[in-house]
Amino acid sequence: MAHRSWLPSAWLGSKGEEHPFAALREQIDTIFDDFDKGILNREGGFAIRSNVSETDKDVCITAELPGITEKDVDVSITGNRITIKGEKKTEEEEKGEEENRTFRRIERYSGSFERMMTLPFDIDPDTVAAEVKDGVLTVTIPKPPEEVTGTRKVEVKKAK
Repeated sequence: MAHRSWLPSAWLGSKGEEHPFAALREQIDTIFDDFDKGILNREGGFAIRSNVSETDKDVCITAELPGITEKDVDVSITGNRITIKGEKKTEEEEKGEEENRTFRRIERYSGSFERMMTLPFDIDPDTVAAEVKDGVLTVTIPKPPEEVTGTRKVEVKKAK
């Protein structure tokens, strides 16, 4: 099946070469294709999907790590940087018989993951809490006292 350009024919060059918009479209398609691949990143490891939320008192990071236990993940702190990394190893084995033949299938897969985040304050590692539940890692990082601010309402006045 021939590939048909989505670009208007006026955007194609006189010799059929594509306009720079075609190259841009191809790059954007590649980005979305990579996104659609899901949990694997370009290096063959796992991409960590995470959320960061903040309150007046702490920062909370949640990361989706399906199939990962607390033994498979490492959380470390250096200054204002937090690093979440680990490795997932999977092995599946199947034995059986088909048409008078015995078979054995073993599939092994392993991949590593790592995600670093920088916060606007130094992190006290002794106050950080991390737990894994149902494949979700939750890391709670208390803010230092000088960073803790209460929300204050500002009065809005009518201009004169």
